[in-house]
Amino acid sequence: MPSARINGIRLHYEDTGEGEPVVLVMGRGAGGRAWHLHQVPALVDAGYRAVTFHNRGVPPTDECPDGFTVDDLVADTAGLAEHLGLAPCRFVGVSLGAYVVQELMLARPQLVQQGVLMATRGRTDVLRAAMANAERALYDSGLELPVAYTAWIRALQNLSPATLDDDRQVQDWLELFEFSPQPQGPGVRAQLDLDVPDGRLDAYRAVDVPCLVVGFADDVILPPHLGREVADAIPGAVYQEIKGCGHYGYLERPDEVNRVVLEFFSDRTSTRPSAPGDVDLG
Repeated sequence: MPSARINGIRLHYEDTGEGEPVVLVMGRGAGGRAWHLHQVPALVDAGYRAVTFHNRGVPPTDECPDGFTVDDLVADTAGLAEHLGLAPCRFVGVSLGAYVVQELMLARPQLVQQGVLMATRGRTDVLRAAMANAERALYDSGLELPVAYTAWIRALQNLSPATLDDDRQVQDWLELFEFSPQPQGPGVRAQLDLDVPDGRLDAYRAVDVPCLVVGFADDVILPPHLGREVADAIPGAVYQEIKGCGHYGYLERPDEVNRVVLEFFSDRTSTRPSAPGDVDLG
């Protein structure tokens, strides 16, 4: 995995395929390799160049144990796109990664040709705040839960009832979660502090980038009504909801997710034209 010095840290990335570039931004506590199961192959087969990376906090990218902000993640994403000469280009984010792309579209709109936001939100409600507080408290307690238990909890939190009720499918997922536990460490702990502040929905009314917002119908981590609020706030945004999947919808229903993303990319009426002064280096 190659790396680059971006904003004073060593950021590890992968660059696959040829064609118009797409930068994929992963969610909290996960590495960019998750995109390679389904999204990267689909993008490359469709003629795109897919760039994935590990956010700061997730090894082998620098963990930055003293903490960091969403603005730092936005700067890293922009910095990598500029380092590779990609901008303006398409950006896809999921969960925390979608929040990063939303903020990138405000801070550096000239870098973004189109934005895709999966499983996202523009505010923190009571349940999401309680969830974040509980996760921080569990981490700080130092308690190490059995791998089989964390796999079961992860399945309940991230998969749809359709998958959970299918013995063959859920057994495969449980084995995957036990074999590939979520990363731990000071950088992952720092990511737990990255909440969405109040007022972001109002801020997103200033976004002037073509956007697709994708909600996962059975998502209990970030339910689809929170994503629809983001789509309603961003002028001209398109909202699509994928049935039969939870927070891991991009893994649970990849064919449907890939289809709506590629259709959005191919719709030239939803492509932001190059502004004066924009240089296409892709």
